[in-house]
Amino acid sequence: MQVLSVASEIFPLIKTGGLADVAGALPTALAAEGIQIRSLIPGYPDVIGSLQRAEPIYSDPAFFGGPARLLAAHAGGLELLVLDAPHLYARKGNPYTGPDGKDWPDNGIRFAALSRMAASIGQGLLPDWIPAVIHLHDWQAGLTAAYLNYDAKPRPGTVMTVHNLAFQGQFPPSLLREIGLPPQAMTLDGIEYYGSIGYLKAGLRFADRITTVSPTYAAEIRSPEYGMGFDGLLRGRSELVSGILNGVDDIHWNPATDLLIASRFELATIDARAPNKLAVQQRFGLDPDRRAPLFAVVSRLTWQKGMDLLLAAIPVLLECGAQLAVLGSGEPWIEAGLRSAAFTHPGRIGCTIGYDEAGAHLLQAGTDALLVPSRFEPCGLTQLCALRYGAIPVVARVGGLSDTVIDASPMALASAAATGVKFAPPSSAGLESAIRRTVTLYRDSKAWRGMQRAGMATDVSWRSPARQYAELFKDLSRTKAG
Repeated sequence: MQVLSVASEIFPLIKTGGLADVAGALPTALAAEGIQIRSLIPGYPDVIGSLQRAEPIYSDPAFFGGPARLLAAHAGGLELLVLDAPHLYARKGNPYTGPDGKDWPDNGIRFAALSRMAASIGQGLLPDWIPAVIHLHDWQAGLTAAYLNYDAKPRPGTVMTVHNLAFQGQFPPSLLREIGLPPQAMTLDGIEYYGSIGYLKAGLRFADRITTVSPTYAAEIRSPEYGMGFDGLLRGRSELVSGILNGVDDIHWNPATDLLIASRFELATIDARAPNKLAVQQRFGLDPDRRAPLFAVVSRLTWQKGMDLLLAAIPVLLECGAQLAVLGSGEPWIEAGLRSAAFTHPGRIGCTIGYDEAGAHLLQAGTDALLVPSRFEPCGLTQLCALRYGAIPVVARVGGLSDTVIDASPMALASAAATGVKFAPPSSAGLESAIRRTVTLYRDSKAWRGMQRAGMATDVSWRSPARQYAELFKDLSRTKAG
């Protein structure tokens, strides 16, 4: 079965967040289920520079304002279709923002072009490869469903996956003609969203199926609290909405073979994990104290991720005798607060603003506990990596965090099922209480080691999610054929 995946980023070629990890890992996982995935992605410089055996298979001299080619290529173990349109994508750095940190002013055109190409492929642009299903990832691919709807031609089924409902892709209605959609699209029953063109709304309104990246988040987004203005639309299409948990690439994230960590280990040799803690302490300028509970953060430093709650909880963390290592970037005031905390408490708090893959791997392998105090979290991948690497996730009881971590309740500890610490609601007081609980558990070496073992024994791979996606795609294909 042939499926076209449409994404604005894909690991290992271009990544700003978890969307890239999912888009990069699913094709390999689905191959085992008999699903052939080709991924349509923009031709950013990092992508073009990584391509192997690129072959032009289609060209258009005037595609959304300039010449464009569609390239068939391989890179990173992926089968790719790359939209090579230099006037839209030949910009170094972040795929969405310019050097000033602001969104590119033509993002509405750039990702309409991606969606238009996806729809054309679905309609038979490549006669020898016509997908049975198009899998749309987030708002950047959302207009694909609208193009297919308003073209009124034979088309494949469409699945819209929402990685984060907060990112919606809203653009001025004046773009409607430029992106090639008819006037009747700009209605409440179409793509109009609070007076704007809603790219995510287009996907939610016209896709044949809607998935999110965890069952709990699928339920949450149908409520006013978490629906971000889409709860009514999603309740109206409730029978088409489902949640499929993300996984992690368990080859890339494997502590037994990971060359980015100081000491490799697995469940049977978990004691070999210890040198990684010292390596983290050295890298982040922390006191080399193996007995101090070490907390870590690998995250975007934003309000959504609850990083302001972490700033407020730092006094409690220090009072408990713990250390903190932070790796991430985000809102300037949160970055400044963490830098200030590191300056004020040398040896106890270390902070690296930015992201690097090696640092993320080392933190997962060396920290005692990983903090994820998100106010909302569609799935989260960092806590899955923590489980894989023997770190104890300390998470807010929301979205995918709730689905993937088993709280250290007395019964869960007694049955050796506990894998982490959960708290609710996401608040400073809740996080402070969770930190105290975690430190108490850390002092109980038997309970702690039991949680580590339970976490490392958890299957966080793509195997089960891939089976669910495969069944969804096959069911949709049968429905469309019928």
